[in-house]
Amino acid sequence: MATALFLLGGALLVYVLLAYPLLLEVIARRTANPVRKAAILPSISILLPVRNGSKWLRSKLQSILHLNYPHELVEILVISDGSTDQTDSIARDFTHHGVKLIRIPPSGKAAALNEGMKVARGEILFFTDVRQRLDPEALRELAGCFADPSVGVASGELVIAAGDTSEEADTGLYWSYEKWIRKRLSRLDSVLGATGCIYAMRRELAAPLPPGTLLDDVHLPLGAFFQGYRVVLEERAKAYDSPASLHTEFRRKVRTLAGVYQVILAYPRLLGPSNRMWLHFVSHKLGRLLLPFAMIVVAASSFGLPGHWRTFALAAQAVFYGLALLDLAIPEGWIAKRVSSPARTFVVLMAAALCAVSIFFGPAGRLWKETRMKPAEPLS
Repeated sequence: MATALFLLGGALLVYVLLAYPLLLEVIARRTANPVRKAAILPSISILLPVRNGSKWLRSKLQSILHLNYPHELVEILVISDGSTDQTDSIARDFTHHGVKLIRIPPSGKAAALNEGMKVARGEILFFTDVRQRLDPEALRELAGCFADPSVGVASGELVIAAGDTSEEADTGLYWSYEKWIRKRLSRLDSVLGATGCIYAMRRELAAPLPPGTLLDDVHLPLGAFFQGYRVVLEERAKAYDSPASLHTEFRRKVRTLAGVYQVILAYPRLLGPSNRMWLHFVSHKLGRLLLPFAMIVVAASSFGLPGHWRTFALAAQAVFYGLALLDLAIPEGWIAKRVSSPARTFVVLMAAALCAVSIFFGPAGRLWKETRMKPAEPLS
């Protein structure tokens, strides 16, 4: 019994982390479904929800105003979710540039977006967050995707600056791995969610978000997907952000993976054959949720393995988890850090996936935490 559990848990780990990405690469090479872009200029409503974002809002609005898109076709809505800092006054400073401030009581991001979607008048809704800087061509590149009538949602690409520490670099490496998968899913048909700080969708496809929704950038795109539209990744539409510490990334992953549980409950069709991307959702999104449980099964069943197999399995895991723990004490720049830091990053992200089950034991709003980032440096 122990051997069967060990093999089952190990097989799941290998499949999700290695075999599925290789399978996806093979499928993507054989099947290409390019987006038929064209230089179109639909009217666009930019929705910028923010709570206490005064340290970023001014530069964000300047970034929006520098977008290479006809200003008369752009509506800019700042939805202040009960902000108590200078957010509202900064937004009012830009009213002469056409920025409209919508203030609501503190209700959460989903409620803020719902209020913005009620007011929005553009043919296309563009969703962005307050922290990330937008490339001047981002809006034009996303708009061009909607010349293809099969496209319902177009997501941009988030570019994270190089980190100064090993943990920042390894967190960035994980994001690169995630983008690698998304690019191939888009090539096939659809990504399984958008990049929250830079995505656009047809206004008629946007339905109100349920209260407490954690992942608007998955919930809204899936609504379009299940209406028969594609959700695509446009690599030339870029947003830029600073690297995150592992502590910050842990809290973010707890929230986003808890949001995946929400999405499964909202769209149970994701797990069945009526989902044309069923294999990819189960392998990618659901698989990520199951990984920490597979690791627990592997660790527990190792004690029941016969003879030398038990010794080898327990020793290998002890070395791996020991490296992750020792990383806290290994100084930056040491050679050992090249091994210990990725091990620690992986363990922390798996711990976040395990903690995501807390969504079933309390209100979703408690998972929103203020993001602490060092100031962004200029990017060329």
